Amino acid sequence: MARINLSKNALLILEQRYLKKNDKGKVIEKPEDLFRRVAKNIAQADAKYKNSKNNIKKTEEEFHNLMVSLDFLPNSPTLFNAGRKLQQLAACFVLPIEDNISSIFKTLHDAALIHKTGAGTGFNFSKLRPKGDTIESSGFTSGPVSFMKIFDAATEQIKLGGVLRGANMGILNVDHPDIGEFITIKSKENVLTNFNVSVAISDNFMKAVKENKRYNLVSSHTKRAVKKESARKIFRLISEQAWLNGDPGVVFIDRINEFSPVPKLGEIESTDSCGEQPLLPYESCNLGSINLSNIVENGKINFEKLKKRTHSAVHFLDNVIDMCNYPLKENKQIVLKNRKIGLGIMGFADMLVKLEIPYDSEEGLVKAEEIMEFISKEASAASMEMAKKRGSFPEWKNSIYNRKSKFFKGCHMILRNATRTTIAPTGTISIIADVSSGIEPLFALSYVRKTAEGKTLVYFDKNLKKALMENGMFNGEIIEKIHREGSIKDIEEIPKKLKKIFVVGSDISAEWHVRMQAAFQKYVDNGISKTVTLPKDATIEDVEKIFMTAYELGCKGISVYRYGSREGQVIYLSSKRDEQITLSGFLRR
Repeated sequence: MARINLSKNALLILEQRYLKKNDKGKVIEKPEDLFRRVAKNIAQADAKYKNSKNNIKKTEEEFHNLMVSLDFLPNSPTLFNAGRKLQQLAACFVLPIEDNISSIFKTLHDAALIHKTGAGTGFNFSKLRPKGDTIESSGFTSGPVSFMKIFDAATEQIKLGGVLRGANMGILNVDHPDIGEFITIKSKENVLTNFNVSVAISDNFMKAVKENKRYNLVSSHTKRAVKKESARKIFRLISEQAWLNGDPGVVFIDRINEFSPVPKLGEIESTDSCGEQPLLPYESCNLGSINLSNIVENGKINFEKLKKRTHSAVHFLDNVIDMCNYPLKENKQIVLKNRKIGLGIMGFADMLVKLEIPYDSEEGLVKAEEIMEFISKEASAASMEMAKKRGSFPEWKNSIYNRKSKFFKGCHMILRNATRTTIAPTGTISIIADVSSGIEPLFALSYVRKTAEGKTLVYFDKNLKKALMENGMFNGEIIEKIHREGSIKDIEEIPKKLKKIFVVGSDISAEWHVRMQAAFQKYVDNGISKTVTLPKDATIEDVEKIFMTAYELGCKGISVYRYGSREGQVIYLSSKRDEQITLSGFLRR
């Protein structure tokens, strides 16, 4: 059996959340057993296909090596549930909400079933009538925000797969009459604690902001304009609230639909709970991430290894679709029509460190585009190879990839999967792999993380430790300074070269955060989980600039987080517990 090189923090998180336990809560599974369980289960999907069913054992070994090496890990529900009773393997779900009580509470019921399996949910509440609208049978409506509070209360009572609290994304269109109440709903602490919230922003709204014009607020019931509002006033309000505590984020909904691969099936209205996965009503997606830190060898990227890992990962994720036990029949129906997968990355910041490239540099942006373009190209090639063996996704004929479709956009690829790439937050799987999260910069070079179970994980950057040792500087005095600051930019003794390479989120200007996200978005089918981390003294004008720049550079959504602006954080500097700092990107887009 292959040996797994796991950190102490990885072992702790695996024991707390992922490994099998008996009725008394005792762990009865080793990490090696977990990866074998998952590999064996996911390989079984090959049995469905004539040209693959004789290779199941070979596929099992391929998938096992993929995970044991920590070169790739699937999303948490797959690690939790594959080969076990639940067998629900997808991370992302979007559910529709129509303007009637039956639909609202059916969706709440469906969300509860999904949360029990270890996944998150996203909703767009814009079809609900605004507060105070007349209902012939019962008087007046209470508005979408009131129903969000009901969803939040229900989520609080449900554990995700028995190990995590439920997570939701709540979205409201910028032209909904209740948009002001929605934007400010989380201005107080401990309100909608199980929700991320985002405003769905249209191209027309952004045009009105630039031109300082008013725009129409439209009744979702009558479809008529009920009021005109200053676009800049609402844009400012969004920015003020995001500055205050990180909510709301924004999603550029027209851009999301512009790149929908199957527009004939309807408009995308919402994303998953972390914002990176736009989905049609009832659609779900399974995600997985390649560890870029592991593809650097002798100071260079091993592109042949990256190609092999990408093809194996696409095979793995396509198999997950067939092996998943979907909570709702509606989920299964639309997932099998489109077969969307979301292959992403983690350890990007660690990769740059190993290549001695600063995150906030033109060279860093070039490397981001080079890597993601390569992964995107190879993921599509792998999907086309699978389409030859297993057939295309059923809605291919109505997709943008079919030349005969009115939605054809210049490419003709017979693909197995309607989408192939997504960049997720990789919260706990990046802990298992012991690398940086998604495409985020290093959070800090020394920090403490609180787990949902109340345990404390202590981190000191392993690449920095190695560099300090090579420079004869790994001593108690230096370590204490790094513990205290989390950064090395102001530590005089440390060479300038190391300061340029080992940059952390708080060292990087907002412009570079946004430019990095935009660089990746060029080659990502779906969306990206990325949070612009801001210093405490950042201004509301800084947030406005971030949102506008993200829109102009082609991002599909963006969120910000200003240090110290929210209580109950999960990550903070080792020696500054009174100054708690979080990366809300672990929970957000």
